[in-house]
Amino acid sequence: MPETIQFIRTPTDRDLRQDVVLAVVMLVGGVISAALSTIAGVYGDEQAPLWWALLAVVGISAPLIVRRRHPAQVAIVIALVMFVSVTLRVPELYAVNIAMFVALYTVGAWMNDRRRAFFVRAGIILGMFIWLIVVMYRDAIDEAGEADVAAGFFSPYVAFMMIQLLLNVLYFGGAYYFGERSWHAAAQRFALEQRTRELEAEREITAAQAVALDRVRIARELHDVVAHHVSVMGVQAGAARLVIDGDPEQAKQMLAGIEQASREAIGDFRQLLETLRDPGDEGSDEPSSIGLADIERLAQASTDAGLPTDYAVIGEPVPVSSTVAVNLYRIAQEALTNARRHAGAGASADVRLRWMPDAVELEIVNTGRTVGLLRPGLGQLGMRERALASGGEIELQPRPQGGFRVRVTVPVRTTAPAPGGVAR
Repeated sequence: MPETIQFIRTPTDRDLRQDVVLAVVMLVGGVISAALSTIAGVYGDEQAPLWWALLAVVGISAPLIVRRRHPAQVAIVIALVMFVSVTLRVPELYAVNIAMFVALYTVGAWMNDRRRAFFVRAGIILGMFIWLIVVMYRDAIDEAGEADVAAGFFSPYVAFMMIQLLLNVLYFGGAYYFGERSWHAAAQRFALEQRTRELEAEREITAAQAVALDRVRIARELHDVVAHHVSVMGVQAGAARLVIDGDPEQAKQMLAGIEQASREAIGDFRQLLETLRDPGDEGSDEPSSIGLADIERLAQASTDAGLPTDYAVIGEPVPVSSTVAVNLYRIAQEALTNARRHAGAGASADVRLRWMPDAVELEIVNTGRTVGLLRPGLGQLGMRERALASGGEIELQPRPQGGFRVRVTVPVRTTAPAPGGVAR
């Protein structure tokens, strides 16, 4: 699985262009707000001149151009401009407050260092509230002599201050909340996109593995069919050539065996090709008509091909899956084919199918030449793959007295008897 990448939010070119547009809109709106506030005289006699308001508008608009690239610095600058403008009674309220909200939101939404983002916002909000409390206390002292202030806790002045405090809580809390929400939404989108890429990569890997497995299965099946039938036909053709002059009848029997082997080869090829051409087949690519009972036919065919082969079943057979049956059949087929090819003249083979309480064991032993160095080939690889696909184990080893032994053990599932001795 691909390694998880840490989320880092980076503004796009479109985001940067939007920041420029926002700064221009804020500048135009701030100029209009400053002019109207000056005309309205929002601070009365203590109001600062208009050009101070224009400087404040520029001070909160220009930093917005880089708000996504440097969110902490922009928020601090705008907070200082807001603090100074309100303290000096600069006649501009709306653009400064909007810029402060946007700056706090941007810190929460775009600052990758989340710890630093928290401290920046917490510091600004705490500083603003301390400053607000100081201003409220100062105004309360200045107006202490008036009757509406001295009227008690629920005087109009105190009610107005409480409204201001509540509005500031909603103002700063909203900027903090929406910034956090934007960051987490972006992180979730990033995680979803990354997971989508990982799933796409996994899908491609799975598809490649499926193709590779199909190629392995096709190669294994072709090897088993070709090696077995061609080996039988080759041995019988050679034997027929040797006896055709002295014993024509025996030569005819061998030629009939060659004919039968060729028909079986064609049948196996047809079944394999039909399986490969069927897109709706989700099961095994092996012929479903093959079963464990056909191993006896393999032993007889091996005898007819010149390798005397005994076959015996030991124990009480139990049903097994078609995959296990086909794999055991192919292992026996490959083992007997190898015995005919390598055992030499005068060799014989012995096939034993043993049924045990929890497993079935297939053993193929042949006499013949002593095998010195075991050189694994495609046949042995195919037998190991078939044993593994059946959930079993296989032993491939030469015999000290000559010949070779193939033993494969596959577990089988048996149903437990129900009360009264009836199998479930």
